[in-house]
Amino acid sequence: MLNFCLMLKSPSLTTSVSSCNNGRGGSCSVYWRRRRKAPVLLQVSAASYQKFVDFAVNETKRHAVLAPSPLQEKYNTLVAMDGKTELQMSSFQAPKIRLLRSMSIQNEVMQVLDFAVFPKPEFDVPIFCANFFTAASTNIVVLDLNPLHDVIHHRDYKDKYYKSLMPLGLKYTKLLPWGGRLTSESIKFFSPIVIWTKFTSSQDKHDALYSAFMEYYKAWLKLMDQAVEETDVSQIMCNCEAQHRYLTWRAEKDPGHGVLKKLIGETLAADLLGNFLFNGIKELGSKKFLAYFPEYCCEDGTVNEKRSIIGKSFEHRPWDSRGEFVGII
Repeated sequence: MLNFCLMLKSPSLTTSVSSCNNGRGGSCSVYWRRRRKAPVLLQVSAASYQKFVDFAVNETKRHAVLAPSPLQEKYNTLVAMDGKTELQMSSFQAPKIRLLRSMSIQNEVMQVLDFAVFPKPEFDVPIFCANFFTAASTNIVVLDLNPLHDVIHHRDYKDKYYKSLMPLGLKYTKLLPWGGRLTSESIKFFSPIVIWTKFTSSQDKHDALYSAFMEYYKAWLKLMDQAVEETDVSQIMCNCEAQHRYLTWRAEKDPGHGVLKKLIGETLAADLLGNFLFNGIKELGSKKFLAYFPEYCCEDGTVNEKRSIIGKSFEHRPWDSRGEFVGII
């Protein structure tokens, strides 16, 4: 668990008495001087992200038969190149869940949680996504039920899954306000109830985040419970491609990739991204990144490393209280 320290300086007062003058009964001079003491460190506990994972796993077991994923054997614990940072991974599957996986990273200066649950292609339920980054006193958070299909242009899908959840989303937009600029390319993968926020560490904020995580996850599980298995082959293929497109984007443009490369090197980072964090890229489709996002193609045929090509970002939440998109892409 990452800890934050408050420095409280507590100087003590020391009494010093001078010797009396020549032993003749003259008055003794008394004075006070300040003696500096080392700062007292009071450790203020930040959120332990492990309790988020524990809650999700235990809550899922109340709704489904959860079994370890075959990925668990290979992807479990990894020590970074610095010999100090530890990466902890876990993964599960269930009748309606293709993959529930988590990765947590912890060292003396930062804590990271990357948690996601991907439905099987027979279900068009949103993807549960929680990405939390804490360093020093800064927290960067994304919590969402990522839409499988574009909610900006597909009203039926938006109404099906998000209309009833808008009160929940509005509750937490007040507690965890919009975190500033978000690119127009990224916004297409978020829902009207997304929590995208930045805050300075405090117990109140971490409590609010944990509460949001629990409520959002319970809401997602309810959607999954109600989901009816699709039998139309064409719709299943459509769901497959939608999830594959999402995974392809995340594997290429997720902002946390730089951290992984620094910790475990480029080769291991690529393996972790493609085969664990965004598992399904090889199984759900064959299209490459540029087939989905041709605007990122450079003249030499390589992928442009920029996060945004359009260059537009949203400083404020681009959805209104009814979940209507009010931004311009």
